[in-house]
Amino acid sequence: MKLWALGVGDAFTARYHSTCGAVRAEGATLLVDCPHPIRKVMADARCGFDVGDLCGVVITHLHADHVSGLEGLLFFAHFVLQRRMPVLAHPEVLEAMWDGHLKAGMHQLLQADGSTRELSLQDVAEPVPLSEATATHHGPFTLECRRTIHHIPTFALRIAAAGRTLGWSADTAYDRGLIDWLARADRFVHETNLGVHTPYERLAALPEALRARMWLNHYTDDFDLDASVIEPLRQGHVYEV
Repeated sequence: MKLWALGVGDAFTARYHSTCGAVRAEGATLLVDCPHPIRKVMADARCGFDVGDLCGVVITHLHADHVSGLEGLLFFAHFVLQRRMPVLAHPEVLEAMWDGHLKAGMHQLLQADGSTRELSLQDVAEPVPLSEATATHHGPFTLECRRTIHHIPTFALRIAAAGRTLGWSADTAYDRGLIDWLARADRFVHETNLGVHTPYERLAALPEALRARMWLNHYTDDFDLDASVIEPLRQGHVYEV
């Protein structure tokens, strides 16, 4: 299993793309979160794949820096690929996704005769609900989710395929229980930032053996990558899980 660090920055970054990644295993590629402009994010990473190569996108929560590219991705799939894109998310995220985020720009299409066609999420996406109680299988991937401590419903992930498991914290305040849950993966990515996020100092104080299996993302523009005692994901790089 490989992880592409497509974006590593926070909501206010002027240096990076907003945090997102792509996991590839057994010939399938799953996008994790979807900032705008997602095709340029992929192109800048020189990852060798595009929207048409995705088996789906998993959304951790609906803050714009994690989901602002979803409209463009879904319309590209609709108009260019002529298929619905699987969108994997916890039911609380899926429930709010259309009315709370996508509907204003996607709810109708102008037809050749001048009439309008009303759309719903199901017209442009294939919703795939994730469960906190049981694993969800999608292509070669098996996904588990766990609620985090954040402003709106947000869900961490464990993604398994090809005999390996990757943890992804999503946005969260410091939560040792969540870290222990993520640490059941072979490698895991943890955010660090200000406010209702996880301070770097709390992560740096964790046992060395735990830090050795952790990567950082969602950091501020002035975060000192070279001074970090935990390996930060570097935008555009690919990692073996």
